[in-house]
Amino acid sequence: MVSRVRVWLNRTYAENVFFMDQLRRNPSDRAVEIHATHGSADSPVLAAADTAELEPEGLSPAAYVEYALDQCARRGIDVFVPRLHQEAIVAHRAEFEAAGTALLAPPVEAVTVFQDKVTAYQAVQAVGIPVPPWRRVTNEDELVATVEELEAGGHRACFKPAAGAGGVGFRVITRTPFSMVQLEGFPSPYVPLDLVVRAVREAEAPVDWLVMPRLEQPEVSVDCLTGPDNRIRMAVGRTKMGRRRGFTLHEQWLEPARRLAEGFGLHHLSNIQFRMYGDRPVLMDVNTRPAGGLHQLALCGINAPWAAVQLALGEDPGTVVPPFLGTDYTVVSGPRPLRPLSVPQQRAGEQQVPPAPLTAPAGSAGGGSAAAGTAGVDAQKVLPL
Repeated sequence: MVSRVRVWLNRTYAENVFFMDQLRRNPSDRAVEIHATHGSADSPVLAAADTAELEPEGLSPAAYVEYALDQCARRGIDVFVPRLHQEAIVAHRAEFEAAGTALLAPPVEAVTVFQDKVTAYQAVQAVGIPVPPWRRVTNEDELVATVEELEAGGHRACFKPAAGAGGVGFRVITRTPFSMVQLEGFPSPYVPLDLVVRAVREAEAPVDWLVMPRLEQPEVSVDCLTGPDNRIRMAVGRTKMGRRRGFTLHEQWLEPARRLAEGFGLHHLSNIQFRMYGDRPVLMDVNTRPAGGLHQLALCGINAPWAAVQLALGEDPGTVVPPFLGTDYTVVSGPRPLRPLSVPQQRAGEQQVPPAPLTAPAGSAGGGSAAAGTAGVDAQKVLPL
């Protein structure tokens, strides 16, 4: 009899409820139990898990590693998918392995390279992969000089934190004065240069930003699965052009992604993002974790989370090739259950009885950020691969 697999996701994105769904509905019908922890009692991943706990707040990276090792031992975790404090956790891989837990994450050397965007850009440039022109700025003089240089070259300048994920802190600089235009519509990423300069001047500490040209669409996120032998098992691109999404296997995107994943040892799941600078693709970002939109590959007939868990367990899934490319689609939101408020919001203690799943209204996509095909693809029927 094949034993069940116990998987833990720590403080992860809400979209990973779909990651969890796919693990449970794996092609082998192997039993999967999911443990989740988070800092917010209202994270949907807690309600979607078989067991769940609120994480203690204020732990240092070292203290969090001790917490994680205790969780793995107490919960009998077979595969741990770390997001919070990933770098500190993978530095202790041997200790997790001694506890019987495999880490679904790259080695510490790879995580360290891509934690800081300057270090990452320098490293990938050295192996011949194109990156956009960029400057690291820490004060108002550096900021203004870099913006003027980019504008003189015909570019619109933007900035983002040198360390960060998920687009947090990204802004596009404009010379248009702040006016009612900014207040009458939805919040915009565009910020007037004079307001940015003033904020940097008045900041209590130096900023740490990358300033670069605003890159053009399409944006292509290549989801990769790479083995500990540095051999890639899967590379599929997800394209974004405004609200329109799709898939690609074009080598102009996949070839540099493979070189990065294999050359830098991005073991297990990674996500490598490109945009256009002029007429050529350039690297935008590298995520050493599963992307929030990874579940969308189900529209191509791929269960990437399960293939990754197999690989972490030493069960090589072989080369994962999409049997077909899904039609263009868009992403819409929908309801997901939360843990009931009657459950005591303690810092420890399992969720004993998960709430009943919400029923989507007739004709709706339902079930969270669903990938709804524009050609009539029923994403909810496809996602459970």
